[in-house]
Amino acid sequence: MFNDTSSLRAHLATRRSGKARDMVAPGPDDAELRQIIALALRTPDHGKLAPWRIVTVAGDQRGTFATLLKDAWVAENPGAAGMDLSALDQFAHQAPTLLVLISTPVAGSKIPIWEQQMSAGALGMNLLHAAHAHGYVGSWLTGWAAYSPDVAKAFGAGDGDTIVGYFFLGTAKGQLSERPRPEYNDVVRAWDI
Repeated sequence: MFNDTSSLRAHLATRRSGKARDMVAPGPDDAELRQIIALALRTPDHGKLAPWRIVTVAGDQRGTFATLLKDAWVAENPGAAGMDLSALDQFAHQAPTLLVLISTPVAGSKIPIWEQQMSAGALGMNLLHAAHAHGYVGSWLTGWAAYSPDVAKAFGAGDGDTIVGYFFLGTAKGQLSERPRPEYNDVVRAWDI
């Protein structure tokens, strides 16, 4: 994919998260999405456990997803029935492509759960890089919908599984702006013993 290290550096320097609500078509077609996911699967995985699953949510399933979110919200928030839940509907319908990444650590493995969860996080970052390499913008979102047991169960999460996030992919509506990044000296220090 990258012919030289300068291409890789340019890729890393230009990857940005876009706002899912601002993404427009086109999104990846089926073949591109398969390539994006295949690249993302090349993630660190101590023990070769594949402690994660990816669920694709097709465009014609977004209404069902919105209903799931609204039903779960009302079930988890007594008194929410009859409230304006349009934000949940908007969440479900934004961006052309939606993937749900689930951490599925293997209990009883010699590989600590934390390492397995970190592998799922690495896969998430790889999804964003792979989408960028294919010319798309991505957004990794969590929020309430990532922590809802009812929503997780609907996506096939079992005991000990968690939604890592919702990965929205599409085309940026406009130019993505750079956001402030941490200062090197604020986050990096030499070990002082």
